[in-house]
Amino acid sequence: MPLGERTMVMGVLNVTPDSFFDGGKFLEPEKAIEHGLRMLDEGADILDIGGESTRPGATLEAADSGQPLVSEAEELRRVIPVFQGILRARPDAVLSVDTYKANVARQAIAVGAEIVNDVSGLQWDPQMAMACGELQCGVVLMHTRGKPRQWRGLPHLAKVVSQVEHDLANRLQAAFERGVERARIVLDPGFGFGKSFDDNYPLLAHMDQLQRLGFPLLAGTSRKSFVGRTVGKRSGKDAPPGERLYGSLAAMVVSILHGAHIVRVHDVRPAVEAAAIADKVLAASENSGRTQRD
Repeated sequence: MPLGERTMVMGVLNVTPDSFFDGGKFLEPEKAIEHGLRMLDEGADILDIGGESTRPGATLEAADSGQPLVSEAEELRRVIPVFQGILRARPDAVLSVDTYKANVARQAIAVGAEIVNDVSGLQWDPQMAMACGELQCGVVLMHTRGKPRQWRGLPHLAKVVSQVEHDLANRLQAAFERGVERARIVLDPGFGFGKSFDDNYPLLAHMDQLQRLGFPLLAGTSRKSFVGRTVGKRSGKDAPPGERLYGSLAAMVVSILHGAHIVRVHDVRPAVEAAAIADKVLAASENSGRTQRD
């Protein structure tokens, strides 16, 4: 994909009963396919399809057995018909699978997905790095700390940008060692994933520093809790996910101005329009034009 010419918009398609914003809305394949096609019509460049929620507080394993609460078989049952249905209608659509499980990644790529978006940065499944190397697909490596059930108890990061940069460099090394090609990798700083509310703002303000790693950047700020905390401040309580659109768009625009090549969003049409304005600002700026995203 021609990353850097303009901001690419990745539409979120959660085929889950419990995602923090749209859980349950698109659990039926027909509804998920319809929504995915609508996002493509609204201007999405990529669709990111996931069958398991990794929202804050989520428990990914059963306490008694340590086995995943959402099995590979169940995750595949949710997402594979959606990949097939969208590609049947739009054979040229660029699809991503949002998973941390190697076998789910393999099956999704087999039916036409082109990108693996792993929120764990290849950490939660020891087979994932090797799978991505063998599949020769696009790979989004996201930064996170711990797992969703632990995030609210993690300590504040004193130097969040430096820590994210250091950790992503380690994840890159793991990817290289398993055969993932450099040209196939995009990095995601992981807004909201293992960060306190206040960690996200310095990360957003200085995201351009992550360009020192030499890879395209993806930013996912859409409807996140840190946005809800800020926009709900006047009322004294966090704004719920359904009331975070305008704050999400503001955070998204900031991420573009600080180097994001791809933005991951729930609301495609507003994001496409806001990204177009941000791209115009970048193009007109003498000091921060598109060379910052090459």
